[in-house]
Amino acid sequence: MNDNHIDIFGENYYGSYKSTRYACRGIVIQDGNILLSYETKVDQWMIPGGGRENNESDADCVTRELAEETGYIVTPEKQAVTVIEYYEDVRYISVYFICRIAGETAVQLTEAEKENGLERRWVPFKDALSTFSEHERYRDIREEKRGAYLREYSAIIKMMENKDISL
Repeated sequence: MNDNHIDIFGENYYGSYKSTRYACRGIVIQDGNILLSYETKVDQWMIPGGGRENNESDADCVTRELAEETGYIVTPEKQAVTVIEYYEDVRYISVYFICRIAGETAVQLTEAEKENGLERRWVPFKDALSTFSEHERYRDIREEKRGAYLREYSAIIKMMENKDISL
């Protein structure tokens, strides 16, 4: 494993995968706060981002996804870490970028994001790290939330170790 890569194997991993889902996520930190997506209806925090489309580059994907979810136009400055998760028979690849805000645009949420009450929120970085660190708390409550928090926590810790971001 290199310094920019993390593998996470879920307890329910079948030992092989039949499909891969690929996403790009953006870390935006300003004045000690981190930009997060918050799903109000399911009480879940996430680093904003989402699935890559067609022949889209990773940088184009993170730029589009952050604009759609948060209304911020970002410039990806560094591809910082890749998290590869294995659950059941699916491999999930999330590529994290350090980004800076370059402007604003209209939010364009999907129907699922609207149903979950997705909102952009600025959260003190230490609070976000604390929230994501509690991933094991959700093991017997909601596996999707546990996995998402483990992914976000692992990515942030690796970026801190690599000195890409700091408290």
